[in-house]
Amino acid sequence: MLNWLKSLFAPPAPAGPQVTLTAIKPDEPILAQDGVRAEGDGWRIDIAAPHSVRLFEVPVSGIEQCLLAYRAQVKCENLKGRAFLELWCRIPGSGEFFSKGLQQPVSGTSDWVSCETPFHLKRGQRPDLLKLNLAVEGTGTVWLRNLQILKTPLAR
Repeated sequence: MLNWLKSLFAPPAPAGPQVTLTAIKPDEPILAQDGVRAEGDGWRIDIAAPHSVRLFEVPVSGIEQCLLAYRAQVKCENLKGRAFLELWCRIPGSGEFFSKGLQQPVSGTSDWVSCETPFHLKRGQRPDLLKLNLAVEGTGTVWLRNLQILKTPLAR
């Protein structure tokens, strides 16, 4: 009985390898215009007030029953408060849903760290658009590089 209960709350098992859906390059146009600019192999974001920085919108099709992951390398300087990745999924007929990387925030001054925000899609949930944001609860400077959307198929 205990194993049955555990199986009800266990995360779905992967049904295949993780694949890259898209990788965002620094020369791609960014949605936010204020305080964001391409720098080196990524982007520099100067934040004057807390807000979600709209970075990219990625059209998608034909994906469901998988684990999506929005992954990026992040560093910050003099960040008062914290910043984390934020992924929005638009599912036609259902609305928009989000996942926030609250488990991996950056703050203060840090070197590059890898951050990831997961989003679990069930069978029948087929997004047509993914929105990649950086949520910032303070002020300072954040850099991003190596932005990717990854997909892992799930068994159930």
